[in-house]
Amino acid sequence: MNDFAGMEDLLSDFLMEAGDMLSDVDSKLMGLEKNPADSGLLNEIFRGFHTIKGGAGFLNAGELVTLCHLTENLFDKLRNNELTLSAELMDVIFAATAEVRQMFGALQQNQQPGAAPAEIIEALKNALEGKAVAAISKPSAVPAAAAASAESLPVIGHENVRPLTQSAGRDPHPNPLPEGEGTIALSPSGGKLDRGLASNVPEVDWDALYKALTGTDIVETVGAKRDPEEIKQAINEEESTKKAFGRRASDVPGATVGRRGGDVPPAEAKETTIRVDTVRLDQVLNLSGEIGLTKNRLTHLRSDLLQGRNDADILRELDLSVTQLDMLVVNLQNAVMKTRMQPIGRLFKKYPRLARDLARSLGKDVELVLSGEETEMDKTMIEDLNDPLVHLVRNAVDHGVETVEERRAAGKPEKSMVELSARQEGDHILIVIADDGKGMRPEVIRNKAIEKGLITSEMANTLDENQCLELIFLPGFSTKEEISAVSGRGVGMDVVKTNIQKLNGSIQITSEPGRGTTISISLPLTLAILPVLVLRLGDQSFAVPLSMVREILPVTQDGLQQVSGKATMVVRGEVLPVLPLTQLIGWGSSERSEVGVLMQFGSNSFILTADGFVGHEDVVIKSLDTFRPKGVAGVTMSSEGDIVLILDIKELLSDVRGS
Repeated sequence: MNDFAGMEDLLSDFLMEAGDMLSDVDSKLMGLEKNPADSGLLNEIFRGFHTIKGGAGFLNAGELVTLCHLTENLFDKLRNNELTLSAELMDVIFAATAEVRQMFGALQQNQQPGAAPAEIIEALKNALEGKAVAAISKPSAVPAAAAASAESLPVIGHENVRPLTQSAGRDPHPNPLPEGEGTIALSPSGGKLDRGLASNVPEVDWDALYKALTGTDIVETVGAKRDPEEIKQAINEEESTKKAFGRRASDVPGATVGRRGGDVPPAEAKETTIRVDTVRLDQVLNLSGEIGLTKNRLTHLRSDLLQGRNDADILRELDLSVTQLDMLVVNLQNAVMKTRMQPIGRLFKKYPRLARDLARSLGKDVELVLSGEETEMDKTMIEDLNDPLVHLVRNAVDHGVETVEERRAAGKPEKSMVELSARQEGDHILIVIADDGKGMRPEVIRNKAIEKGLITSEMANTLDENQCLELIFLPGFSTKEEISAVSGRGVGMDVVKTNIQKLNGSIQITSEPGRGTTISISLPLTLAILPVLVLRLGDQSFAVPLSMVREILPVTQDGLQQVSGKATMVVRGEVLPVLPLTQLIGWGSSERSEVGVLMQFGSNSFILTADGFVGHEDVVIKSLDTFRPKGVAGVTMSSEGDIVLILDIKELLSDVRGS
């Protein structure tokens, strides 16, 4: 259902501008919490809610208008010194901004947002009237709407139940519910009896209820056999997998069935628009014009050559024109790439609020400091970085820094500092998350990995301190003894590493017990253009990411050594396995391998052999959406016009390990 038919363009513009404005409001709220009397911040936040309210009014989003209007009035009183900002009032304001973002989620699904929780509306009204503001409770696992509907369910006694035949004008069935069975209370879960809704309620005999209503025994009618153990197992499987029940054929995955519109997470709809400085667009336009002029010049020279004019002047002009075209194309490519570049600060400014809310829930005093927000990188990479950085910020607050009491006992300042920074180093972006917490002890991590069965004792004895720290990236690893809403399931850091590697990046950890932990992420500026090393097998070219290449070595039969029946080479005293490219792609063996490429994938190194190599190229990746062979990340075209397959080394190596 589309509640905004004919208004899609207006809705898209509103969501883009209002989303940025709300993120800016969140950042200013963090500053306001430190300086409650800052009139400039109060005025800017007031104008932010006023602008969002105005845009929502054009879209007839009444519930969003109501919420923004109350919050706007609150800031109007704050900036006019009619109210004083307290910690409790700040919590209400943060809850209101979170609810506004939830409403944006409904708008992204082309649905009118539902009403804000009554608790938030009531708190805002009480604040406006100068009354005491109650603390906002944390959202429960059961949606408020579902809980309310459960409380309003009637309690049905057997004296109020009539067989269906009676309502149709027929004689009632002579077998009503057994006397003295009490009342039937329905629970929100729709299964087990809820003893909290009715007192002294026995277990419900659903067979008896069905037989009383219909006069038939459903089990006998269909000829089914009832096995209590099978039923119990089926119920457990249903609860564990959360299978959809009662959906209509017209329902689609992700639809807001049984949910309030505002409960739709904003992340479900990926942003497909980008803001570009007009100066950059003008540069693209100018370069396009110059390329057009050069093309005209080449067309004229082509005509001269076809007419037999191939003297030295014509050839010189041709060479100059081709050189100029090459320079213009490179400049145009760079200019287009710059239009995709966005400041990473648009992503960073989401995290101070995240750190603040999590720290308060854990009873910690944490400040997240940002630096390098002006650093630019590809917009698509910024979006894909969100989940890893959320995990890392939450880990720093939850695992990294201590409580106020622990810091006081250790002689540290009560306020913990977490720094999130970004800077450009050559053609890479370096993102660093550092905290001044308790740090990590390699021996503790190693013992925990052994305890969880992730590594053996023999393997653990071969690990140095850095390798021990990297054990936290193993799936299932967690130092938490109990699972909480924040951590303990062991699915955080391995997801971080996987997502970073998908972006052709790397991640490193350094930690000093008692001083803190630093996590560094290195990423390429963009994924649209990939530096590769082109290798050859016979007449076919293959490309591997240059970021994985460490050096190129000659391969001779004398240099190969057999260890446990497998080929190896010794490089500067280190024994490395040799993997022929023909073996990785399933082409059989090759006797012509003359070139070895020292590849590094994470902490693993190996030598990839091929018949030869062409050289380094910066290529534009063409994805294979309809058909993608295993181990192939994409394709590109060589300068000779041949198709070059870009290999997914991680996927190819997984097959080798599996075999």
